[in-house]
Amino acid sequence: MRKLKNEYKSFLDDIEKNIKNEEDLKYIQERFTKFLDIVLEEMDYILEYKQEEMDKIEDVQNQLETKIGQMEQVINNIEKDIYSEDGFDFEIVCPYCNYEFIIDVDENKTEIQCPECQNVIELDWTRRGIRRRK
Repeated sequence: MRKLKNEYKSFLDDIEKNIKNEEDLKYIQERFTKFLDIVLEEMDYILEYKQEEMDKIEDVQNQLETKIGQMEQVINNIEKDIYSEDGFDFEIVCPYCNYEFIIDVDENKTEIQCPECQNVIELDWTRRGIRRRK
């Protein structure tokens, strides 16, 4: 705006130097001032409109950031559920004596002994099942 004010003052000074007829000078000054007022009003309107649009964009961005934060929490909770360090329990029913017991999931373990009948049960983690060991 400072540049615009300086240019306006320079313009008025210039026409004062170059227009000798007082009546013409006054007319040009008044006419130019009215024109400039209209231009400035339009600029203000445009700036207000753009500010409103920016405010809307900021609101949407804040809403998106909130939703992203909520999604990150859900994803973190899912990740904790999937990759829990505590391990998972797996229920086994002994194929020999039908005794039910629980073990921690350990995919490196290929067999387990039934605590009831002492028979060895083969574990097949890929099929999520158990097989009788021959």
